[in-house]
Amino acid sequence: APPPHWEEMYSLVRSIRSRIPAPVDTMGCERLAQPTGGPITPSISRFQTLVSLLLSSQTKDTVTAVAVRKMQTLLPGGLTIPSILATEPQTLDGLITPVGFHNKKTQYLLKIAEICKEKYNSDIPRSIEELCSLPGIGPKMAHLCMSAAWNETQGIGVDVHVHRITNMWKWTGKKGTETPEQTRLALESWLPKDRWREINHLLVGFGQSVCLSRAPKCGECSLAERGLCRAA
Repeated sequence: APPPHWEEMYSLVRSIRSRIPAPVDTMGCERLAQPTGGPITPSISRFQTLVSLLLSSQTKDTVTAVAVRKMQTLLPGGLTIPSILATEPQTLDGLITPVGFHNKKTQYLLKIAEICKEKYNSDIPRSIEELCSLPGIGPKMAHLCMSAAWNETQGIGVDVHVHRITNMWKWTGKKGTETPEQTRLALESWLPKDRWREINHLLVGFGQSVCLSRAPKCGECSLAERGLCRAA
């Protein structure tokens, strides 16, 4: 059953988010694809979205955005499959150095570009299962990628903010959940499907700007004000 007052809480968060901007609004992975060198094709745009998601793991949006912009502007031909495959690993690594686990992600990037070229006709896969089979891509990224790249929402993208905040509100059940994947299944069991795409963007921004993990700004939050948040 849906948790009590969830609709009121959801709309209050929407209204807070409309007033208080967050890094995800301008630097979220679904906003980073852009023309580089020539007109951007849908398949290049999808590939750039996938790369942005890969780099975003355990990395702040602000840092991811800078790394993606660097690749878009400094790789010969921009951020495309052929340009990734034509670049030396150490050069590629140099462009994404500030990103968490950049060495590993450089290897993943080269493998993903190779797989996309050979197996998907220089496009990206179009299913959760196939996206998850790519190196470095997990369920959260796959669900966000399906929404942002293919405009097909099949599940909720649960990152650290969504996992933490929905557990704090007990939206994942009385006992809560331990993993993001459990959180995804718990939320999908009751949250109307028309919110599945939006909830990630909504709660990531809320977690970045108001409900910070270490020092939440409860004084700026109408959920605290109305006694709707257990943590406040």
